[in-house]
Amino acid sequence: MAGHCRVKISGVPRVSAISQFRQRTFASFSIRNYRLYFGGQSISMSGNWMQIIGQDLLVLELTGSGTKLGIVSALQALPVLLFGSFAGVLVDRYSKRRILYVTQSLLGLLAILLGTLVATGLIEVWMLYVVAWCLGCVTCVDNPTRQSFVHEMVGRELLTNAVSLNSTIVNMARIIGPSIAGILVVAVGISACFFINGFSYLAVILMLARMNGNELQPAPLASRAKGQLLSGIRYVKTNPSLWLPLVMMAIIGTFAYEFRVVLPLFATYTFDGHAGAYAALTSAMGVGAVIGGGFTASRKIPTLPMLVLSAVLFGCSLLLAALAPTLALALAAMVVVGFFSINYTSLGNTNLQLASSPEMRGRVMSLWTVAFMGSTPIGGPIIGVIGEHLGARWSLIVGGLATLLAAGLGAIVLRWMKERKTQPGVRQELPGLGE
Repeated sequence: MAGHCRVKISGVPRVSAISQFRQRTFASFSIRNYRLYFGGQSISMSGNWMQIIGQDLLVLELTGSGTKLGIVSALQALPVLLFGSFAGVLVDRYSKRRILYVTQSLLGLLAILLGTLVATGLIEVWMLYVVAWCLGCVTCVDNPTRQSFVHEMVGRELLTNAVSLNSTIVNMARIIGPSIAGILVVAVGISACFFINGFSYLAVILMLARMNGNELQPAPLASRAKGQLLSGIRYVKTNPSLWLPLVMMAIIGTFAYEFRVVLPLFATYTFDGHAGAYAALTSAMGVGAVIGGGFTASRKIPTLPMLVLSAVLFGCSLLLAALAPTLALALAAMVVVGFFSINYTSLGNTNLQLASSPEMRGRVMSLWTVAFMGSTPIGGPIIGVIGEHLGARWSLIVGGLATLLAAGLGAIVLRWMKERKTQPGVRQELPGLGE
């Protein structure tokens, strides 16, 4: 009887701990507007990953060149690099919900256009270049708008949770989208990936329309004035909690987050696979990212030391994947890569949003978009050339070493901040917010 009692008693805290973990992980679902947003994004992001797989395979089918694959990725990211910081001014000036109506509609139309060109056999490489550029122009406004809009839906207290769940959407889609795309490419053709993605944006538009505007917490809109871009840059320069994550992301984004270039080469040339192997590697990374997103969502307060540690683990995971001798081991390694990848980006994103003032958040997050996505015009071709001439393993090795370099820089800055008696986390900006 005593043993039975011990089982019951010992079981109580275990159930309680699991229940508390679940409540912390999905806390943002208590907000209706966020549930709607999550549902729409889940559908749209799955379609987006179908298009990514289709577009990358289309480039290899038309050209067989890793360098040109890098050029397409670079062209899609170049507008972010050139105009992303200006886009942040627009995000701060206008209603984010209205901006999303426009950007999501344009992204859907571009996907349908690309599908039509492929289905009719008219597609040529230069057309892919043009569409990639147009997609980048819309993305440089859409991305910081979506990230800032999360704060307006859930507020400061649930921001860490919502950002992590939002990142999990992307990586759930990384599992679902490529899996469907791999089947469609073989059974129907590449054009189906683009058509499905185009119509998936209707889900986001519908969910935006169903939201209750009275429950949103919009940031004050910035009035039109001269020097708003420069004022945003000066604002970031004065705060190490802002510029350190941005500098680290610029390094890591340039050399490590080039998976659209590396994975097709890794699947096609290292393991002699094609659509199925590429989709499997992408999905494996998505599995790890979903697990990592759930772990990060259960945490309350991100700090810069946590971000630096996450970069170290992410860099090591990339080196591990580069050394995988078989496709099966590479798939297992990509699960680990996905886990630490989402952990790093979620921590960086949340640190920035919590450390920035509401009227500057759009400009700050536009700089994050520039560092994350705008670095591809530089890194994409470099990683593509390395992968094509030295092998995809070396592309991953370069990414891993660059990530460790960024982590080392972060550690040096944190030590400098400590010596200056500056709090390295976001607590300084958020007094009273507990673990």
